[in-house]
Amino acid sequence: MRTPLPAAGSTRRGLIAAATLALLVSGACADAKPTSEQQRGPDPEVLIDELTAGLSRDNPYRDPDTEERATARRAARSLVTEPNAANDLDQVFGDLGFRAHHGTDPVTDRPFDLYLADGSDDRSWGAVLVDRGTAPRTVIEVPHPGFDINTEKLGLAVHRKTPGSVLLVAGAHRQAADSDADVAHNDRSLFHTLATEFARNDLDQIQLHGFADRNLPTSDAVVSTGSAPVTPVARRIADGLSGAGLNTCRAWVRKCGQLEGKTNQQGRAAAELEAVFVHLELSWSVRRDAEARGRVAEVLAAQLAVA
Repeated sequence: MRTPLPAAGSTRRGLIAAATLALLVSGACADAKPTSEQQRGPDPEVLIDELTAGLSRDNPYRDPDTEERATARRAARSLVTEPNAANDLDQVFGDLGFRAHHGTDPVTDRPFDLYLADGSDDRSWGAVLVDRGTAPRTVIEVPHPGFDINTEKLGLAVHRKTPGSVLLVAGAHRQAADSDADVAHNDRSLFHTLATEFARNDLDQIQLHGFADRNLPTSDAVVSTGSAPVTPVARRIADGLSGAGLNTCRAWVRKCGQLEGKTNQQGRAAAELEAVFVHLELSWSVRRDAEARGRVAEVLAAQLAVA
């Protein structure tokens, strides 16, 4: 016996139902991807690039007041000693004008916390990016983003290659506010307050700078410890950079064209605290070349990882 065909109306209703179900399923699948991306959080590189791109000597900047510096010290201590107190840290950094971002780094696949002051007011205090894969032990500092071109890119690259590192990026052009925003030479800045508190809590520091080729044409890099004593890690970094093909001037061996960082305020504080501080200057020829920056990042990460 032949099976009777369904009526035309029921066929149309079945097709409509099937199409509706397909749309619902495809919509659910479309929703799934953004949800996953949202769980990963933003890409820190994008946010730091946006911060740097907006820097201008005409932007507002001010130093923190006494209470804000005390809050910053508390934030730095908590970041090191209470790594699981994310909500408390969000509140403390929020009181300083920072917005909290959390997620998984798309390059390292490690969890991160990023505190970002976007410069929407005169608290142009930059970014603090923390690798949460392990306990903090190293601070990578970028005091002149945008001005010392590509130091922020190198800083992020070193951070991503160095588990347990904190990336500290200034948030204003170094010539803003009559150069008060030059945080490497301003011991009243929030940058200095955070860096010093990190040093007090036994985190090693490396600070990244840049120089014009004409200022020291015989060198690609200058390694120093500022006012602090010469340390094994500084020697290892200098040797590593030389091994990577860079002409490296060692400030404890000879003069390096006034690029030794002797007046650097974070270096002076580190010397008083007997903490590790490395001051690294790179030529424009190195900083503009992505492959050369990559070699530098590999060297720094390898040497900073040595206990």
